[in-house]
Amino acid sequence: MPSSDYWVKDKNHLIHPYTDFRSFQKRGSTIFVSGKDHFIEDNQGRRYLDTMAGLWCVNIGHGNQEMAQSLAQQASKLAYYNTFGGASSPPAAELAHILAQYSPKPINKTFFSTGGSMANDTAIKIIHYYFNLLGKPKKKKIIVRNLGYHGSTYLSHALTGISSTHIGFDLPLHELTVTVSAPYSYRKPKGIKESQFCDYLIDELKEKIESVGPENIGGLIAEPIMGAGGIIVPPKNYLLRVRAMCSQYEILYISDEVVTAFGRLGHMVASESHFGIIPDILVLAKGISSGYIPLGATMISDSIYDVISQPKKSNPYFSHGFTYSGHPLACWSGLVNIEILQKRNLLEHVQQLHPYFLNTVKTLEKYPIVGEVRGSHFMIGIEFVKDKTTKEIFDDNIYDVSDKIYQYAKSLGVIVRPIGPMIILSPPLTFDQKSIDQLVEILSIAIDKVLMEI
Repeated sequence: MPSSDYWVKDKNHLIHPYTDFRSFQKRGSTIFVSGKDHFIEDNQGRRYLDTMAGLWCVNIGHGNQEMAQSLAQQASKLAYYNTFGGASSPPAAELAHILAQYSPKPINKTFFSTGGSMANDTAIKIIHYYFNLLGKPKKKKIIVRNLGYHGSTYLSHALTGISSTHIGFDLPLHELTVTVSAPYSYRKPKGIKESQFCDYLIDELKEKIESVGPENIGGLIAEPIMGAGGIIVPPKNYLLRVRAMCSQYEILYISDEVVTAFGRLGHMVASESHFGIIPDILVLAKGISSGYIPLGATMISDSIYDVISQPKKSNPYFSHGFTYSGHPLACWSGLVNIEILQKRNLLEHVQQLHPYFLNTVKTLEKYPIVGEVRGSHFMIGIEFVKDKTTKEIFDDNIYDVSDKIYQYAKSLGVIVRPIGPMIILSPPLTFDQKSIDQLVEILSIAIDKVLMEI
């Protein structure tokens, strides 16, 4: 087909996620057709460095032939069967077993879905069900954090703390959520140290719990490093102290590792290995299959499972599930993905390369509009400001800095992700030193162009 046909059909018929319809009406879509490792190519033959890993997820890189061939072999044997009514498949059973080996020890049971939003929905439903069975039906509210991102299905979107995304949807925020501040050290109150900021956050959390009443709060959900909210790395010991407070008030702690697991922080699972926390519920997606097949997982502790697995007289079933829960081909992609991560030593690669990655990107802080470069391992954010002293951001209705930099970088063969006043970098784990140098060189050119305009 003529390449232009894809552009026209896409523009005429496809609704895109989180799309700015103003720019979409002018630009339409870039049609990507192939990829290899951390490069992708469009249908015009243009090649780009992909610093988004698709969308945080293509950890083993694009176009992995071992994955492609293995999926074809599995599909020829069994592409699909359900997991209802005691049915299962070898890939589903094996992946659940493997995930239990990598997770903190109390986390031992897995419910599969098709992505992070559904996995977080599942976590909340399980929390409500769990406390109902314990005779504590009032424990329904979930503590969320400003700027947290947990999905965009109706329930998971209500957990998401990026308030601009709520406009027009009438989500059940007040009925479901209790919001506390993000651990956003760059924008902490002036004149206080990071340790004092951490104290402030913990005091705020305690005050919120006690004002709402712990008898009304069932869970707290937190990304170890906040992703779409701006690559917000928490202060030292913050997560440990949050975890301890949840235990104190019988609030179940959900660690949302949709982004951070499977190598992005140099570990298969980062909660305990990187942050020292042991959650009650662990949520996984994205890198679990490197995006080759949609897959999500909600993992729970044995103590939660022991409660929800007891038959009830009124309804002996656990009445939750999806057609594609434990999808054999999806679970097979998870198994192959983990094997490739291990064989290619990609976790070790991230651990070795991440200081160079962060330090090289930090050289961009020389520019007057780069307020801060922050992050950890293969999660880096660049925050742009109008004034470094006041940290005032640009009014994107007048001049959208991050989008301009995205457009300039794309024209030079690098794709970054603009979110609000930031550029986010989350490349495939195949990213190397040469690619880091290329990325920073092109971002420098893009920033220079923006400075000339403003």
